[in-house]
Amino acid sequence: MLPLHKNLVVLFLCGDVMTGRGIDQVLPHPGDPRLFESYLRDARDYARLARGAGSSIPATVDFTYIWGDALAELERMAPDARIVNLETAVTRSDDAWPHKGINYRMHPANLPVLTVARIDVATLANNHVLDWGYDGLSETLDVLRKANIKSAGAGGDLAEAEAPALVETGGKGRVLVLAAGDRSSGIPADWTAAPQRPGVHRLEDLSNRTIRRIATLLRAVRKPGDLVVLSIHWGGNWGWEIPRTHKEFARRLIDDGGVDVVYGHSSHHAKGIEVYRDRLILYGCGDFINDYEGIKGFEEFRGDLGLMYFVHLEPATGKLAGLKMIPTRIRDYSVIRASHAETLWLCDMLNREGKNLGTRVECLEDNTLALRWK
Repeated sequence: MLPLHKNLVVLFLCGDVMTGRGIDQVLPHPGDPRLFESYLRDARDYARLARGAGSSIPATVDFTYIWGDALAELERMAPDARIVNLETAVTRSDDAWPHKGINYRMHPANLPVLTVARIDVATLANNHVLDWGYDGLSETLDVLRKANIKSAGAGGDLAEAEAPALVETGGKGRVLVLAAGDRSSGIPADWTAAPQRPGVHRLEDLSNRTIRRIATLLRAVRKPGDLVVLSIHWGGNWGWEIPRTHKEFARRLIDDGGVDVVYGHSSHHAKGIEVYRDRLILYGCGDFINDYEGIKGFEEFRGDLGLMYFVHLEPATGKLAGLKMIPTRIRDYSVIRASHAETLWLCDMLNREGKNLGTRVECLEDNTLALRWK
């Protein structure tokens, strides 16, 4: 059992939130559907593709629809901070980044799809936030700011891109959210923010020098009692293997960077979990919201399944007190609770992948998962 969390800091984390393209087109204010992909040229075709595969996505949905069952779970778990990786530009810009291949955008009038879930922080250090150019990034930052959603990982210059977001937790202290992206996730090199250039906090490498730079960034803003989440977009879309360099980097973030939670994402499916020196490392959270229904390939990874990660931390130490996960599935562009069979599949997968990481997962009577570690 998790301890009563009134004296713990509880964070909500999840896989990538991708509200552009097909999802944008079924929301109340769809943007220009033009795409520049080799696969499809009209964003509305993604919903048509899903419907052709048996989905019953409505023509138009309200802002709560996309989150589905997740909204009730958020209210029930009452996290102190809600943090997502927003892998979509929020813009009306038509300046598609040349030769990018896939460009995600959501119309700014659809931003309530985030505010209905009371998101506190949207991390932006990923390979889609500049899909619609510098104007698209600027509008994304402005729209989030006006909605009182903090952002981290991208900005109008390097200082802004590197700056952590800060969340007050109502008497339990502060949570600092620093966001960065690694080139292995497909972030173009010319998206890297510079002192006088907008862009993404893109890491040059995963070296000790990078660790020292992150530690310096945190020392400049961290106060005693602050908890630190490092959001990192890294790795490919598919595959269970966790590169040795990722493991070493995550552990050094904890050893030398002062990070309490490593929040990794980019893979389209959940990956193994590690607890290192009582700190949580999520190597890959999978996708939480996307428009991939009807697209064939990689079914063995069950990319339609996701997890709501509720991370319980000791406020005085940053140590992991517990991790409860609520299994979900994307169906008809809505997040629903996973079935018992799907929950068992996720449990078996996390146990298999966590074996060499020193973790295991227990399936509880309420069809949720709890992390156990040595």
